[in-house]
Amino acid sequence: MEWLVSLVGVGLVMAALRDLFHTLWHPTRHGGLSRLVMTALWRLARHVRARRRVVGLVGPLAMVTVIGMWAVIIILGWAIVYWPYMPEAFTFTPGSKAAQQSALLDSVYLSLVTIATLGLGDVVSTEGWLRLVSPLEALIGFVLLTATVSWMLEIYPALTRRRVLAIRLALLRGSNPTAGQLDCAVGALLLDSLATDIVRVRIDFTQYAEAYYFHDGEDHASLAAMVGYAAALAERGQAARRPDASLAGDLLARALEDLATTLDQRFLHTGGTPTEVFAAYAADHGRCRRPDDSAQAVSSVPPGADGPQG
Repeated sequence: MEWLVSLVGVGLVMAALRDLFHTLWHPTRHGGLSRLVMTALWRLARHVRARRRVVGLVGPLAMVTVIGMWAVIIILGWAIVYWPYMPEAFTFTPGSKAAQQSALLDSVYLSLVTIATLGLGDVVSTEGWLRLVSPLEALIGFVLLTATVSWMLEIYPALTRRRVLAIRLALLRGSNPTAGQLDCAVGALLLDSLATDIVRVRIDFTQYAEAYYFHDGEDHASLAAMVGYAAALAERGQAARRPDASLAGDLLARALEDLATTLDQRFLHTGGTPTEVFAAYAADHGRCRRPDDSAQAVSSVPPGADGPQG
């Protein structure tokens, strides 16, 4: 019976490590415990009256909650491993009153001290296999610390790339280049670079799915608010006469379709067209797409005006 209890503890530890692995190093569409926590916090924030103020805290708060969840599950898992053998399989320092406490409390204490790699030595296992697994818990604690630090360091460059793209689209919307202005070599390079940036953001949403739950601040820095204008630019590029500009516009349109597919499969689940997905993306982030973004692709060219010849 004792080994069955210990197996329950091992199962908890493995569940936490599996979730950590799939969150940091092998993200999947289906997510795991971490995605459930982040999604729940995001949806809860949407129903708060002061939503704008609260949503900005969801991303950082969700990461801290997930890290805390991993730590608690691992600590409790190892405590359950020790619990059936406490105190018979352990020795205590002379004068210690630990052995007089609850066996579960002592197990949690030992697990907490071990995973934190403090090495106080006031409770030491005497059973052979326990002496081997205790250092393993310390190793897992070190892995948890380094993995979460690297996670935090990696997520913010992904957020920066997304916000830079949004600001770039906001600046372009301010200048509002016409189809004729895009029908040139410079326009082709512009559309091609936007397609590259869109692909990078799509990869970030795949590799760092938790980045979705970070608020981007003002509209000009929010991709949710600005991505519709990228679709308008793609339409203008596809209508260009120059082959290079037309190709670049087509690449941008395909990159946007790929981004919409990723957003829909992982977060939104609308099953709609890219236009509908981007509208749902904007609504989910509390943004409103300008209704004339796509229309600008047509209205930006005055009647009778022709773009430059190739």
